[in-house]
Amino acid sequence: MVPENPRNIIFNKYEMGRVLGQGNFAKVYHGRNLATNENVAIKVIKKEKLKKDRLVKQIKREVSVMRLVRHPHIVELKEVMATKGKIFLVMEYVKGGELFTKVNKGKLNEDDARKYFQQLISAVDFCHSRGVTHRDLKPENLLLDENEDLKVSDFGLSALPEQRRDDGMLVTPCGTPAYVAPEVLKKKGYDGSKADIWSCGVILYALLSGYLPFQGENVMRIYRKAFKAEYEFPEWISPQAKNLISNLLVADPEKRYSIPEIISDPWFQYGFMRPLAFSMKESAVGEDSTIDHFGGEEEEVPELVAAMGKPARPFYNAFEIISSLSHGFDLRSLFETRKRSPSMFISKYSASAVVAKLEGMAKKLNFRVTGKKEFTVRMQGMKEGRKGKLAMTMEVFEVAPEVAVVEFSKSAGDTLEYVKFCEEQVRPSLKDIVWSWQGDSN
Repeated sequence: MVPENPRNIIFNKYEMGRVLGQGNFAKVYHGRNLATNENVAIKVIKKEKLKKDRLVKQIKREVSVMRLVRHPHIVELKEVMATKGKIFLVMEYVKGGELFTKVNKGKLNEDDARKYFQQLISAVDFCHSRGVTHRDLKPENLLLDENEDLKVSDFGLSALPEQRRDDGMLVTPCGTPAYVAPEVLKKKGYDGSKADIWSCGVILYALLSGYLPFQGENVMRIYRKAFKAEYEFPEWISPQAKNLISNLLVADPEKRYSIPEIISDPWFQYGFMRPLAFSMKESAVGEDSTIDHFGGEEEEVPELVAAMGKPARPFYNAFEIISSLSHGFDLRSLFETRKRSPSMFISKYSASAVVAKLEGMAKKLNFRVTGKKEFTVRMQGMKEGRKGKLAMTMEVFEVAPEVAVVEFSKSAGDTLEYVKFCEEQVRPSLKDIVWSWQGDSN
């Protein structure tokens, strides 16, 4: 049944409903998928506002991160679309509200607090395995679905591997005062993963106590207490939970529990079941589709033109090539729905010659070719890494008879290991066929 008001329909795909929330540069609406009747949340962002407030990098990073971290306890990004003036992020609709609302009413019993904390750590561990640190974990950014299960949201302050210095440290201080780790404020660089663990410790304390561990009349008093890890436990928290919190809220990040240590803790282990992360291939964000921009007012909604099928030999268009090599204001990654890989290059060789070179590289680097279709090569390493054996997929797109674009994506293994492998092994091995790497100056 088609809704009566056609102005509420975007891209012939979603019905826009009531406003769920509003921020400085975006509004979030309740929406409905017309084909499946699924409820969604649609974040609408004005591009002009992004440029004016210099928030382009932030929203691009948020989209990139949400594409990377598809997990049962993370709010899912379903689709990204755009008109000439607006960007639409279609996300999972989580109707249970914020965990903050529960905490604001008072302390939780230990079983409920443990369940939410287990789900939080599962999500954070998954993010860290992909090189993503959240940097603003707090109950306000933890939502609950209809089954009372936790969903981590708001990745606007998150960090990706490329934001780190050569020593792996982050430098930009960010977060919410009551939850931010003390080392973040020292301006000497900090490990984003360890800073996230501190925030998780503050959250666990708040769940069990009903209030925050570090309190004061102003931000500086809060920071002084946090720098010393100066807090007291209420009497009702069990000794086992106190022990875990005491190992999380440690001012020295080197002495703070790691996620493997958290997961092996007896209090945490009780009733813990590790959820299986979703496959990236299931996400609509990864489908081939393009947006046809019409002229006229920005309220005129363009059609979403879905690709009618993939040819035997995939092609890139000129717009994508130019955009991939641009350092300027490139919103391609916001409104395209093709899943982008961490690495991409252009070669002045034919697609078949590039495929042959990729297979030779695999053998040279002691990788086993595990699957091969026309213009797609899959390979897996022999050694076990932090998250198992590293595996990658390489797809070759022919642009012209002697010009090809090659995309790399990680199929399995640890993200940081994959990034290091690409930089130290893959790039040097392919230098004789590469014309230009994505992002390199021309």
